[in-house]
Amino acid sequence: MKLLKKSTNKPEPVLSFGESLLILAVILCILGYLIIVKRQEPQAPLFISFVLLAIYGHLRGFKWQTVMDGMRSGLRAGVDPLIIFLSIGVLIATWIFSGTIPTIMYFGFEIISVKFFLPTVFIVCTLVGIACGSSFTTVSTMGIAFVGIGATLHINPGLTAGVIVSGAFCGSNISPLSGTTNLAASVGDISIYKHIKALLVTDIPAWAICVVLYTFLGLNSKNVSLAAVHQMMNGLANGFWISGWALLPVLLLIILAIFQVPAIPSLGLGSLFAVLLGWIHSPSTSISTITHTIMTGFVSHTGDKTIDTLLSKGGISSMLTSLALILFALALGGLLIKFNIISTIINHLAGIVKTPGRLTFATALTCIGVNLMVGEHYLAIILPGQSFLPAADKLGLKREDFTRILNDAGAAVNAIVPWSVSGVFIATTLQINPFAFIPWAFFPFLVTIIAIIAGALVKLPSSSSSSANEIATD
Repeated sequence: MKLLKKSTNKPEPVLSFGESLLILAVILCILGYLIIVKRQEPQAPLFISFVLLAIYGHLRGFKWQTVMDGMRSGLRAGVDPLIIFLSIGVLIATWIFSGTIPTIMYFGFEIISVKFFLPTVFIVCTLVGIACGSSFTTVSTMGIAFVGIGATLHINPGLTAGVIVSGAFCGSNISPLSGTTNLAASVGDISIYKHIKALLVTDIPAWAICVVLYTFLGLNSKNVSLAAVHQMMNGLANGFWISGWALLPVLLLIILAIFQVPAIPSLGLGSLFAVLLGWIHSPSTSISTITHTIMTGFVSHTGDKTIDTLLSKGGISSMLTSLALILFALALGGLLIKFNIISTIINHLAGIVKTPGRLTFATALTCIGVNLMVGEHYLAIILPGQSFLPAADKLGLKREDFTRILNDAGAAVNAIVPWSVSGVFIATTLQINPFAFIPWAFFPFLVTIIAIIAGALVKLPSSSSSSANEIATD
């Protein structure tokens, strides 16, 4: 009994920086080999990594209760994103039912040319992202419509999706209504508008470069037969309600965003309004048909194979596979945090920053690392923000210069991690392999690089020079 009691009260281990780094390297090798090299779906590699880490942690000296607590804490951080995933699945199905997405596609065919399709998509998604403050909403509404248009124009689906992602995340990044933007500002305890003003220093150059690149890529697009476009428009007009009234759900979401209604009730109201609108147009639709659509998604029966493929989607069930992936990613992230693996590495990096350039690079690297290992963009802002903020203050770095890197590398990079919350959502919603759109999603790459360069060029106030010298001699 004494031996049992003694082992039970044994203090849990403290992992060194080297051991923590080795654990992360092994997990990344497992994920990279199975997902990238073997092209496996991310669910199994994440599950394998989670189980192996849990067993290693217990063998290393962590109690099973600690392992379970880590898993639970990781899952708690993802409750809101999981509900948002399901709500967007419903939104997609109901917006097709109401004719909202088909109407956007129809009007898009009338105003978009093949040559300028890509820059137009990028600019429109940026504006919608700013207006509603949500990259997810932009991808799940305008994104689906533009993917449909792009398919008809014979443009690479991965390229179209990459342009949508760039525009959506650029708009969300600089929107005062964005959750991640407000979170980054709150971490630095500064006003949202002061934070956005600093963001414009990096985001506008990245946006401008994207416009040039997408315009250049668009010029290489081949001309498309107008007959194919007219056939698609006729199919949409015959199979769906095409009307300006069908765009009212879009207006409702923008109004709710302006009044800062949270994402989950906004998506719910947007879906209910779309159902009401669709039912008014087609009152013969039964309640059971509507509930079936909400659960399993909308099924198009226009007779046009392309339209039926593009607009048979949505519903709660369409998001279930993605939910499994997010659950495993969050559980794995919870263990990494509970075992203090993430904090050990962050604290080590925080101890070696001596200049604004080093601090910016270390913060960006940590934001990217948390995105890769945890897959959650809120944690990718909070963990590095809380860890490096004291060093930023001691160095004399302006708070807005510090929060800018949190936003750029923490939120935007999440879109180009295949197993992250954003990466999974984009792949599921647009029905495309993450590795097909990631190479074309220029904005997250560009804005992170520009933010690191901007941090290296920051000049400290003269009053902080003594503090900087003090740090350099520590």
